[in-house]
Amino acid sequence: MLILDPTLWWPLALLALALSVDAALSLRPPAFIRDCLDGVRFPRQWWWVLIVVKTLAAAGLLVGIWVPGVAVAANVGVVAYFGCAVVAHLRARFFGSAFWVNCLGMLALSLAVLLVTLAV
Repeated sequence: MLILDPTLWWPLALLALALSVDAALSLRPPAFIRDCLDGVRFPRQWWWVLIVVKTLAAAGLLVGIWVPGVAVAANVGVVAYFGCAVVAHLRARFFGSAFWVNCLGMLALSLAVLLVTLAV
């Protein structure tokens, strides 16, 4: 039986913190974020959407610490988000350090959090 109430809160808080920092940095994107989004040819007029998505995902992870099912749903959404980012990098053939460190790193972190919170 799948338990949707995570017993470990700190992995969710860690992922929420990482997403919050990412969203905050994206308000005035430093060069590595600009280069990444330009590299995958993501339109600049849509960059604000990524900030909203990351902020809502972080909020969902935090709410999910107390509300059963919400953390799992938010975490699955984060995995899907970074899965789509991987596809964008592959399609654009943009394999700089942003892909290997940021994109795959965040995908790995979000997958690890999902597996750890579901396995315990």
